[in-house]
Amino acid sequence: MKDLQRWFAGLSSSLVSDSLDRLQGTHCLKPLHGVQPLLGRALTVQVAPGDNLYIHAALRHAQPGDVLVIDGAGNTERALVGEILLNAARARGVVGFVVDGAVRDVDAFIRDGFPCYGKNITPRGPYKNGPGSIKRAVSIDGNVVCTGDVVLGDADGLVFVPADHAEHVASRARELYEKEQRTLADIAAGTYDDTWLDRAIQ
Repeated sequence: MKDLQRWFAGLSSSLVSDSLDRLQGTHCLKPLHGVQPLLGRALTVQVAPGDNLYIHAALRHAQPGDVLVIDGAGNTERALVGEILLNAARARGVVGFVVDGAVRDVDAFIRDGFPCYGKNITPRGPYKNGPGSIKRAVSIDGNVVCTGDVVLGDADGLVFVPADHAEHVASRARELYEKEQRTLADIAAGTYDDTWLDRAIQ
């Protein structure tokens, strides 16, 4: 986690997405907890639609700093996580949930500031029958995520960075951040140069 904090501290999901050629990032999952940012490493879980048995099982594998990244196939008929799993996960050092599916007990996530991204909200609870899998590659809102990948979330959504590219992507995002800050300073000073438009629209 120290490396992640050093590499990605202060970087937005939009900058990191831009550093991945604007090909990575969620578009349907929303922060359901408020504004608390999320940064950690993915622990992936695949579940049957509306069934959270393997989410409970995944907690046995969780390490401090993990983010449970749950492939619920986008099904929103039943919530996959709620207040019970929030507390069980936090006790294991898990720092957030990413759910390609539905969530309930949203007031608890807001109250505790525990990062939880989901597709929808419902009071309907899950089954616990399986099947499922843990630590396999999953599809989350159109993004392939593997255990160990970096998960970064904020008010705009989420982006996933392959573990072996994390430092390089963070460096590129930092360069973009510096460039954006210069542009904002030029706009504020009235010296912004938009001649790039002339080339772009020829």
